[in-house]
Amino acid sequence: MAQGSSQGDDDGADGGRGGPLHRVVVIVDANSNPFELGCATEVFGLRRPELGRDLYAFSLCSPEPRTLMRDGFFTLTGVAGLEAAESADTLIVPNRPDVEVPRRPAVLDAVRRAHARGARLVGFCSGAFTLAEAGVLEGRRATAHWQWADSFRARFPGVRLEPDVLFVDDGDILTAAGSAAALDLGLHVVRRDHGAEVANAVSRRLVFAAHRDGGQRQFVERPVPDVRDESLAPVLAWAQERLDSPLSVPDLAARAALSPATLHRRFQAQLGTTPLAWLTGERLTLACRLIERGVTGFDVVARRSGLGSTANLRALMRRETGLTPSAYRRRFGPATQQH
Repeated sequence: MAQGSSQGDDDGADGGRGGPLHRVVVIVDANSNPFELGCATEVFGLRRPELGRDLYAFSLCSPEPRTLMRDGFFTLTGVAGLEAAESADTLIVPNRPDVEVPRRPAVLDAVRRAHARGARLVGFCSGAFTLAEAGVLEGRRATAHWQWADSFRARFPGVRLEPDVLFVDDGDILTAAGSAAALDLGLHVVRRDHGAEVANAVSRRLVFAAHRDGGQRQFVERPVPDVRDESLAPVLAWAQERLDSPLSVPDLAARAALSPATLHRRFQAQLGTTPLAWLTGERLTLACRLIERGVTGFDVVARRSGLGSTANLRALMRRETGLTPSAYRRRFGPATQQH
């Protein structure tokens, strides 16, 4: 466990918000991947002095006192037993490279019990196999690492697999494609729980992109440029400073000295999305942050974020956050943030 994590001994202390912290518990099983465990610890387990409060109560548990991690890299000891999963508000399930090996019955039973009592379930990478084997994904949407898509479909035909996205949020069950997508999903969960401003603070500490939409492709081509730097970073930074302006895809292309078609190809290759989708996502994130900071009047928020109209703001927020602007303000506005 990383030093300074918000684990165990706070017993769900409220972190200065007037109520118990949301408990995130990670089940670690034999041959689990250290990287995804590290992602969960970084996003949910570290204390947040820069925010003046903790976001989660975080702990690990395992069905065995000693857990040999993937390929014998190291042995994990000193964590709680599997009974700790019974108190989880969010349960992150084991992910392992040996996807054809059945999970322990005790682990699957813990997942089923958590689901039955309404806990949120999260699977990183091959964690989707754990969820599917537990039977909680039947008829549900999910994703997994692209290299295991065929195997997953063959074993779990009743799951609606979306193999070419970073992560899937299906309400109380969320799955990520693996590796860096675990960070994307983790930040998405923070954004869902605490708002865009807090998620951006966490991403800054991680030195990681604050928001990559779950619908972006898993596999992004990154060709080495022949001569000149073909990075989109300059035009992205330029656009982020002008989100309140009536920017269009042709404007971005002109700034990058590219044709719109070439710009589109560069976005797909480097970011796995389209210029318009990226621009809309950036504007929506800005709109959420403005609401959190207490900007009054949703017409002002829509104008300052470049979304134009209150109707457009409302439609996009409902689609991406599941909340209306008013509901988002009640949940994440200044009056709810006790720093």
